[in-house]
Amino acid sequence: MKLSFGKNKDTHEQAVAVADKNDNVGGDDIVRGLSNLYSPESETAVHVRDVVDVLVEMGRMTEAQLEEIRGSGCGGSGLEHLIVQKEFSGVDDILEAKAQMYGHEFRPISAESVDLGAFEKVDLSYIKTNRVMPVVFDGETLVVATDKPGDVFAVDDIARHTGKEIKVVICRSSDIENVCQELDKTQTDYDVNEIMHDMGDIEVVQDKEEDLEDLEQSAGRSPVIKFVNYLLSNAVHEGASDIHIEPKEKHTKIRLRIDGILFDSMQAPANMHPAVVSRIKIMSNLDISERRLPQDGKISVIMGGRGIDLRISILPTSHGEKVVIRILDSRSIMRGLDKSGMESEVLDQFLRQVTLPHGILLVTGPTGSGKSTTLYSALGQMDGNSLNISTVEDPVEYDLEFCNQVQAREQVGLTFEAALRSLLRQDPDIIMIGEIRDSETAKIAVQAALTGHLVLSTLHTNDAPSSISRLVNVGVDPYLIAASLNGVLAQRLVRKICEHCKEPYDVPDTMKKHLEGVGDPDGVVMYGAGCDKCRGSGYAGRVGIYELLLVDDDLRAAINKDASVDSMKRAFARSGRNSLFDDGMLKVKQGLTTIEEVLRVTEVFDRESLSGGGAVSEGPKTVAARPNDKASAKKTTAQKTSVKETAAKAKAKKADVDTDGQTEVAIVDKPDDESSLKFQRQ
Repeated sequence: MKLSFGKNKDTHEQAVAVADKNDNVGGDDIVRGLSNLYSPESETAVHVRDVVDVLVEMGRMTEAQLEEIRGSGCGGSGLEHLIVQKEFSGVDDILEAKAQMYGHEFRPISAESVDLGAFEKVDLSYIKTNRVMPVVFDGETLVVATDKPGDVFAVDDIARHTGKEIKVVICRSSDIENVCQELDKTQTDYDVNEIMHDMGDIEVVQDKEEDLEDLEQSAGRSPVIKFVNYLLSNAVHEGASDIHIEPKEKHTKIRLRIDGILFDSMQAPANMHPAVVSRIKIMSNLDISERRLPQDGKISVIMGGRGIDLRISILPTSHGEKVVIRILDSRSIMRGLDKSGMESEVLDQFLRQVTLPHGILLVTGPTGSGKSTTLYSALGQMDGNSLNISTVEDPVEYDLEFCNQVQAREQVGLTFEAALRSLLRQDPDIIMIGEIRDSETAKIAVQAALTGHLVLSTLHTNDAPSSISRLVNVGVDPYLIAASLNGVLAQRLVRKICEHCKEPYDVPDTMKKHLEGVGDPDGVVMYGAGCDKCRGSGYAGRVGIYELLLVDDDLRAAINKDASVDSMKRAFARSGRNSLFDDGMLKVKQGLTTIEEVLRVTEVFDRESLSGGGAVSEGPKTVAARPNDKASAKKTTAQKTSVKETAAKAKAKKADVDTDGQTEVAIVDKPDDESSLKFQRQ
């Protein structure tokens, strides 16, 4: 019973009297005064919008399913359990609906999208216990992900601990578990010192046939299994693309290729090398008794909640069998072309090439430059449901659900040529060829392009213009190339500057000339000072630099007239498009990489000498004509006459020049305007 005194007593009595009057009358009129604070229970239940309503609004449940759920009388977590049990909707759909209810974004989270600096702001044990995980810094705001939208206390704890404003996003429970597992570098199932100590007792005599049984038993011992598992898991955590296991006279050297550079990882006793190799052979279903011939195999494993394919190559050497394991992580092809490092203009033009109905699109570059990843990403832009997409590869690097992949097997007669001929009878829309290696493959690719198919393939050339000459060299007629080729994308991978130790520095005078092409010779450039995060190298991660050659009417005319390397380079220079070097300098200007790194993977593109004078459009920059153009033109004309006479004399004397029936005599302009004769085989 509440007590009232003074004015409050009178007011209370008046309010009670008014309330009694309303009850007696039975009306619903609103009476001014404190009675407005009291609302009797209504006979009609008030419905509060819940997760079921949101699922119906999102189209994840039907009205009939809604009525069935409402009729069950369940609520809260029991309601969600019933939805999943009846398979009306999934757990992820419920999380997304709850995120919408609380006004949060629902976002899939992967380890590569998590900023390690933000992640380490909170103890790992706290993340696992409270199911809330720092993801990335957005300016002064810390983005955290959780699978419990209603738990505001854990979010407040992180805000107090970090002193940052918090933005909450909702993610799957499995995302938190996978990220914690992948970024937890402090916990490991393997003690390397203990493994190495245990393996000290293993000794296998490699050169005796009668020891093969002992070799198989040693490969199955626990220390060997743990050591091989450690090598694989450590390489994946380090972001390595290859593992090199190299036998030496007194030890086994383990090296990892990270961002295109080999780093020493560890050394192991030489006497355990045969057991390690045998373990890898067993995992990849290879013959452990064969140690005289090379062998290739593959292993499929699951690490960090995702599937990873391993390509095994074993080569006999003087001290034993050398093993190289290529790590193929499917995440790299799921990033998309927009995250590859292509400039927006190049990306738009390349995507237009992918959507053309027919023709040939080539991607060129050396081994390990990301050609296959680019092609797979391009295939991912296509509609696999309405198109028949087929590939011929050797080997099939990634399994794609939306296309039909053929593994070439030359030992049984299934060559690229044979597979392509069969594919053309399979009603294809898109054909991807792993590599154009010979004349027959090239001719079939041209035939397919001319008969209404879009053909994607790779070549090993140093730049885009050289691809045209390479096709001529393998036996394709220039007029067929001009009619079928749509474009060529050349690419390289350069190392990115480490974000944790990035610093500005003054460009040496000898290097400033390289920045002139991007119109910023005196701009500030960055470099990596080196830290623990990047192993002291100053680099972490890689980004692509690209050179896109589009075959237009002018280039088709140039191909029909002269398809030599020099002619194609001059035609590309006149087009004004960025070369590999130009794109690399743009990345330097953007602070992504260094001049030294660009020069490591490509060469300086001398547009002025290749263009042959005259103003050449280069986007924001225009290369002016050389001052002595008129004199140079007269000199060149005289030299051409002299060249023709020299060539005629050489032909008359039947000069012993191996030209495969085609000899080209060309003038090569040097920067100092001198010229020389150059005999080049087409």
